[in-house]
Amino acid sequence: MSLQSEIIERLGVKPVIDPEAEIRKRVDFLKQYVRQSGTSGLLIAISGGIDSAVAAGLCKQATDELTAETGKEHITLGVFQPYNEQSDISDSYAVAEAFKLTHKAETNIGEAVDEIALEVEHSFKLLGTPRHLSRGGKGNVKARTRMVMQYALAFDMNLLVVGTDHASEAITGFYTKWGDGAVDITPLSSLNKRQVRQLASVLGVPQSVLDKAPTAGLWDGQTDEGELGILYDENSAYLEGKDIGAEAKEKLEKQYLKTEHKRSPIPGI
Repeated sequence: MSLQSEIIERLGVKPVIDPEAEIRKRVDFLKQYVRQSGTSGLLIAISGGIDSAVAAGLCKQATDELTAETGKEHITLGVFQPYNEQSDISDSYAVAEAFKLTHKAETNIGEAVDEIALEVEHSFKLLGTPRHLSRGGKGNVKARTRMVMQYALAFDMNLLVVGTDHASEAITGFYTKWGDGAVDITPLSSLNKRQVRQLASVLGVPQSVLDKAPTAGLWDGQTDEGELGILYDENSAYLEGKDIGAEAKEKLEKQYLKTEHKRSPIPGI
């Protein structure tokens, strides 16, 4: 079996999907887990990008159906998490409006991230290697601080934290371990980026979100494709079992092998 075939099998990506059937399957998946966990609903951080927008649409449909079926209110809490000022925060709110989210919260991570960075830099100084926290290091602090705030809300509100990880991120390891510091459930994990876009079109994600370049929002100007040097079209085609250019294939497989520790269970003895 080729490495490409192994990756596709492991990540569970289909070469072709029926978007409406995938939406139904993933909504049912969310509903079943909420029921089993005895929780009151779902929390989704809405970044203003397509992945979190699709996840938000699935979550809202799931909790609306649970409320109707059980007679007990189940909610989807949409959380907005800018670092100080976020230039595209309007896209996050547009997603909430599109899916009629009535439960919303904004938790600005700016002060918390900057304080953590200062404490780390103080440690560097004590170690005799004074320097600033690296751009990538601070980016990861942003991601993990967002998760701390999400779990603080989720714990007291009895909600599950929903992740936006999908196969096109899993293959590159392009997330901090366990999806920016762990999540409870990932309804997009067997979809590639192209397929996430297919669901977005059916769900009614705002056009401004559909038109954006994918980014994790870790620093100004950061884009996934620019950082990795791999186009999502190439990434998605590879996961659909198609042939792609030799250079792109080599980069993708090298990235997959290099980031295996991010996909594997935490080792122990």
